[in-house]
Amino acid sequence: MRVAVFGARSYDRKFLTAANAAFGHDLHFLEAGLNADTAPLAADCGAVCVFVNDRLDRGVLERLKALGVGLIALRCAGFNNVDLAAADALGLPVVRVPAYSPHAVSEFTIALLLALDRKIHRAWSRTRENNFALDGLVGRNLHGRVAGVVGTGKIGALVARALHAGFGCEVLASDLVEDAELKALGVRYVPRETLLRESDIVTLHCPLTPDTHHLIDAAVLKAARPGLMLVNTSRGGLIDTGALIEALKRGNVGGVALDVYEQEADLFFRDLSGTIVQDDVFQRLLTFPNVLVTGHQAFLTEEALSAIAETTLASIADAENGRPLANRVTAERIR
Repeated sequence: MRVAVFGARSYDRKFLTAANAAFGHDLHFLEAGLNADTAPLAADCGAVCVFVNDRLDRGVLERLKALGVGLIALRCAGFNNVDLAAADALGLPVVRVPAYSPHAVSEFTIALLLALDRKIHRAWSRTRENNFALDGLVGRNLHGRVAGVVGTGKIGALVARALHAGFGCEVLASDLVEDAELKALGVRYVPRETLLRESDIVTLHCPLTPDTHHLIDAAVLKAARPGLMLVNTSRGGLIDTGALIEALKRGNVGGVALDVYEQEADLFFRDLSGTIVQDDVFQRLLTFPNVLVTGHQAFLTEEALSAIAETTLASIADAENGRPLANRVTAERIR
């Protein structure tokens, strides 16, 4: 099948090309992301392969359908950028990669937390300028602190285990489905509101849905423990960035580490170092010394990229050969 791969970066080309040796698809790599203007680039393609910041609203989906595209293949786990109801109505199946490498994201989450807590990012910048003073670099032990994990799927469960068994944190968890193995280890499930109110550290590992949009808002930040450390490697829309900035200004929040951002689609996955970034909210966020931001790279390991490529291309092969789509998502439920 001919596949238009939108937003293709060097690592996408490398790992998709390697995995494609087992499938033989005709991969058409495009640097441009998918939106209403670039949709015509998918002409003569049976499928499009897209990532988290490609835009697949009803208008884009209608254009793809008119071009003869028969499958939307997400090379990621999240699907909040797709109008699933419109895709279902148009008869456009949507497949994703539900679990590519939970270790990649969970390990990066812990790395962000440690860097933030021990101010490693600030120390690195200082030593580059031969400043070896330790003033302002005092951190805190993780051992004995209360860590809240929102969402205990594959990634969140690994983070909870690491914090509990590896660092000796008291771990609170919140999820619609409780993990019996975590409970046996001593992880305590509590209502989400309790977790957000009683945790010294909160790390987010849940999908972006109407229920979780702005999960971290002004009310939550006001009620949180003083010095709260917040880590988000899930979806940017879980946090109300404006409310977060106000809390940072008041000194209510001890530190924030983000690998995702609510308006990241116009920023991440490209080199903007020679331009003037027009997002004033994002620029304001970067001015705080206790904020650490990375550009959505938690997934970026060799193992994860290989798994993403293989799963994505296998789903495309299943669609081409009329087999059931094990990784299909619909508006009604995730299959």
